[in-house]
Amino acid sequence: MTRLCIVRHGETDWNAEKRIQGHLDVPLNEAGLSQSHATADGLVELKFRAVYSSDLRRSWQTAEIVAKRLALPLHPLPGLRERHSGVLEGKTIDELAISHPEAHARYLDRDPDYAFGTGETMRVFSARVVNSIEGLIESQMGASLLLVTHGGVLDVIFRRATGRDLDAPRDYPMPNAGINWFEHHQGNWRLVAWAEQFHLDPNMDSGSDHPE
Repeated sequence: MTRLCIVRHGETDWNAEKRIQGHLDVPLNEAGLSQSHATADGLVELKFRAVYSSDLRRSWQTAEIVAKRLALPLHPLPGLRERHSGVLEGKTIDELAISHPEAHARYLDRDPDYAFGTGETMRVFSARVVNSIEGLIESQMGASLLLVTHGGVLDVIFRRATGRDLDAPRDYPMPNAGINWFEHHQGNWRLVAWAEQFHLDPNMDSGSDHPE
């Protein structure tokens, strides 16, 4: 059995503005840097083989802070990138309703086969994420691994582990710097713990719950 601790990156200014980031390379803000250091402190007593991260800057910055504190090797895993969201990227949902009304409607409906122009469909994105992580698991069988990634990636794995359809509404939180635990054994996923925030300052806003 392989145990996975999957952490969402710290907050960015675009998270705070509820602006869709996708593959746009937005850095952490000051709150996000503080969250990342708190995450490192919260995990420092635990044992992992290595840290793997999306190579997008907001995730990589978070992972660098955590890996340094835990004295672990850090490896890029591009398959952990957020969904490429095409025309959605850089916009808030309200802006999207004005500039791209059809894309806005498909976004709200969670259409799994709509690519938003040059982006990935939810179905393609989900397959990319699952294949990437399961490929890593195959190469690191039986290890405890720490992954740093994005809200959309976490949404995919949550649905995989709980059997939720890609177009089902999301009614679960995904806070910035939240800690999530999964187990994987013989192709089966199990959710162990979700959206832990014990390590974060309760007086600090935990950031955007918006997945992208």
